[in-house]
Amino acid sequence: MKSELAARLGENVPRYTSYPTAPHFHPGVDAAIQRGWLEAIGSGDEISLYLHIPYCDRLCWFCACHTKQTRHYQPVAIYLRSLHAEIATVAGLVGGRGHVRAVHFGGGSPTMLKPEDLVALGTVLRKNFEFLPDARISVEIDPNDMDDARLDALAEIGMTRASLGVQDFDPKVQKAINREQSFLQTKAVVDGVRARGVRSVNLDLLYGLPHQTRESVSSTVAQALTLEPDRMALFGYAHVPWFKKHQTMIDEAWLPGSAERFAQSQLAACLMLNAGYEAVGFDHFAKPNDSLAVAARTGCLRRNFQGYTEDRCETLIGLGPSSISQFRQGHTQNMPSTAEYGRMVSDGGLAAVRGIALTEDDRVRGWIIEKLMCDFAFSAIELVERFGEAGQRLLLTASSTALRDPEGLLELDSDSFVVPAENRPFVRSVAAKFDKYLETGKARHSVAV
Repeated sequence: MKSELAARLGENVPRYTSYPTAPHFHPGVDAAIQRGWLEAIGSGDEISLYLHIPYCDRLCWFCACHTKQTRHYQPVAIYLRSLHAEIATVAGLVGGRGHVRAVHFGGGSPTMLKPEDLVALGTVLRKNFEFLPDARISVEIDPNDMDDARLDALAEIGMTRASLGVQDFDPKVQKAINREQSFLQTKAVVDGVRARGVRSVNLDLLYGLPHQTRESVSSTVAQALTLEPDRMALFGYAHVPWFKKHQTMIDEAWLPGSAERFAQSQLAACLMLNAGYEAVGFDHFAKPNDSLAVAARTGCLRRNFQGYTEDRCETLIGLGPSSISQFRQGHTQNMPSTAEYGRMVSDGGLAAVRGIALTEDDRVRGWIIEKLMCDFAFSAIELVERFGEAGQRLLLTASSTALRDPEGLLELDSDSFVVPAENRPFVRSVAAKFDKYLETGKARHSVAV
């Protein structure tokens, strides 16, 4: 049974939104290196921007994001001045060469910003960067923050996709994670953004939460489907109290076991598929005409620090504390401390404090891992054509993995290595077999399924 396999594969592995993963970044790649990489962006390159808002007006106990609770707005206002300064510095180094294809506002809670500050942030971005006419702008929304003024502000900055955190609609589950949010609140926000012309709505659901059952998951999915979201993400709750101390507020005795977690995930997935949504990767679902579903069908799906995306940009610039940037040359991460970040970006400074420069081996392994995570397969011929001898060496690893795998998680089918359909929920474990860093660090990760 697959639930038994899930229990046997109860290993903790990365989510592989990058390779190498963030725990292997080091201080040898810093602001000076990032400055050179920004200046190397080519004329006409398309870039993406990520803006991190590291504040919430309440702390959800399930959250593993870099954020902090504040009951006062003054720290947020001070932070925004620092963010504006970093935007100006980064844009100056890019020098107008990069054209913005996509912007993502994350956190934390971007929607706790005052409406006028949301508008000002959108204005500063467009003043400093060259936006493509059809640039996509997505915003993570906490429905508890929302009112008409904020909805109007999001429309004014050109939001094209609203992403709403739902988690679970069951009041007992919500109380256990300190995220009380009614269905009617959520519906009002969905209706509000659509009334303002937003064409794409995403809902984030979780399984494996405290007190969650298959019945509560089924009820939540059924309610979510009535809102007709364009996309849904189905994430497994990552219980990492050693990393996020506030998760100690969740009693581990309340958490479902591995077999129940797996059952919840499969039940939710079946309900979405039966409603006409298409599976995208291992944890997203989209309507057939949605651009993410189209990307998955046509082999154009990508994976970056925001998860699954149709964004093809090779450069993603992270702005704000803890944010991660992706360049052709490697990755960088900003100082996580908000106060120290503010000091670093004052007077034209950058805040990158760690990162990693990609080796050829990293590029090959990263390509394999991304293909597995997005397409559940990769071509041996394409691997060698792209990477030559470096690709040939990794073929030996792939062949050994397939031959020695008693569970059949990876199979050789003609010239391709394929994760069979029934084993796709375990794709993170397959990807981990190509991660040469996994056994060398001390990082702890969330459970694979």
